[in-house]
Amino acid sequence: MIKLCGFPLSNYYNKVKFVLIEHGIPFEEMSVLPSQEETMLEHSPLGKVPYLQTEHGDLCESQCIVEYLAARFPDKAIFSADPWEAAKEREMIMFVDVHLELTARNLYKEAFFGGTVSDATKGRVEKLLAHHIAGFKRLAKFGPYLRGERFSVADTAGYVSLPLVGMATQSIYGRDFLLDAGVDWKSYVKAINVRPAAQRVTEDRKACMAASRPA
Repeated sequence: MIKLCGFPLSNYYNKVKFVLIEHGIPFEEMSVLPSQEETMLEHSPLGKVPYLQTEHGDLCESQCIVEYLAARFPDKAIFSADPWEAAKEREMIMFVDVHLELTARNLYKEAFFGGTVSDATKGRVEKLLAHHIAGFKRLAKFGPYLRGERFSVADTAGYVSLPLVGMATQSIYGRDFLLDAGVDWKSYVKAINVRPAAQRVTEDRKACMAASRPA
């Protein structure tokens, strides 16, 4: 059986988990934290999560994992059967994962973990996010899903990452860059959260958060 390694506070772990549950692919969860220990690096070369354990070996990077699942289980139709629509789904995932979330990730140390981010970093991220969010708005349909009326694999990325972008910018700059730009991620997340797979991902994340709090 496929083993998903990571932990439920990782949005990229939750992206893969959402796909697995949504499409009924059997898997086992293995609790693994990021680490630079050699034993971890043997599975994930940068010590990151998630990674997947299969009968062929280990596979890291969330989007590579999703692509593998789509190829291994073609009957699950993880991506659209239409080549153009499938490409647009991948394009949307790239915007969410790379242009929005990974840019905002530079703020997380201060926004979520009690650290400090330099003013230079804050200024650079502010400019980048303004540019990237404007581009994202040109693509996203929110009808109510990212690609329109139909839920797609792109929404597994949007569901787990857009809230982090909004909350991080609210924490650092005193305003939610997404909401300010007219991207109502809160209503979007609410629409996605009617899906049982989304509910499972969220419930497990909340349980993990509760368990990690000091007694």
